[in-house]
Amino acid sequence: MRSHDATLVAAPNRRQVLGGAFSRGILGVATLALAGCETLPRFLQPAAGWPTIGERPQADIGSQNNEVPVSSYAAIYGQLEDGGFSIPAIDLAKVDPEFYRQMVTWSGPERAGTLVVDTTARHLFLVRGDGTALRYGVGVGREGFAWSGNGVIQWKQKWPKWTPPDEMIARKPELQQYSAENGGMPGGLENPLGARALYIFSGGVDTLFRIHGTPEFWSIGKAVSSGCIRMMNQDVIDLYDRIAAQTSVIVM
Repeated sequence: MRSHDATLVAAPNRRQVLGGAFSRGILGVATLALAGCETLPRFLQPAAGWPTIGERPQADIGSQNNEVPVSSYAAIYGQLEDGGFSIPAIDLAKVDPEFYRQMVTWSGPERAGTLVVDTTARHLFLVRGDGTALRYGVGVGREGFAWSGNGVIQWKQKWPKWTPPDEMIARKPELQQYSAENGGMPGGLENPLGARALYIFSGGVDTLFRIHGTPEFWSIGKAVSSGCIRMMNQDVIDLYDRIAAQTSVIVM
C-alpha cells in the first residue's frame, strides 16, 4: 500500500453495522453460507469531519495514481487513457453515490492490505490498518452463482484475456469462440474482465473467480454477474495499483 494515499470524500454510509459469516476454510463455490463461521461486526461510517457528497469541497479528494490531484468524483471517474485504450467516463447519474470510491472508518481484526468483500451490501473494502478502509462499490453474482470464503490474490493482470469456463460455455454455446482451445477473448474495452483482473486462489488452486473491471458500470451495486466480483474500470485500476500478489481476500 502507498504511504501517501490521497483523501477521498466520504458519502453517508447507509449501513452502520456490517456483520457476516466469515469462513475459515477453503473457498466455497456456489455456496451462500459455510460451516464453522463466526460473526464479526464492523462499524463502518464516514470518518469524523469528512464532508458528504453534497458538501464536496474543491480540495483534493483523490487521484488514480496519488500524484495528479483531482477535485471531484467527475474527475475520478472521468475518461482515462490506459494501456493504449481510452476508457470512457462513468455516467455517475447511473451509479448510486453509495458505490462511489470513498474512505470509511473500520473496526475489525484484519491486517492492513486485506480485502473484505460484503456481497450483501455490494461493497469491497481495502483495510488500511489505521482505523480506516478504502471502500469500493461492486457488482456480485446472481443467486445460484454466489460464493464465499477465504482466498488470496495469486495473480494480477492488466487488460486480461477472458476465457469462459466450460460450464458457462455449456449454458451459452455462443461463447465457444472464446474457449481455451480457441485462445480466449483478447483484452479490450468489450472484454467482460475489463481493465484489470485479480485472480483468486485457494489452497494453491485457481477458484476460477475474479475481482475484475467491467464496461457495464451501471451493474455496480447489483447482482448480475456469473459469480465474479466486478468493479468500475476506474476503481479496479486504482485497487490494482494499491495491492500486491498474495493479498488475502475474505468474501462474505
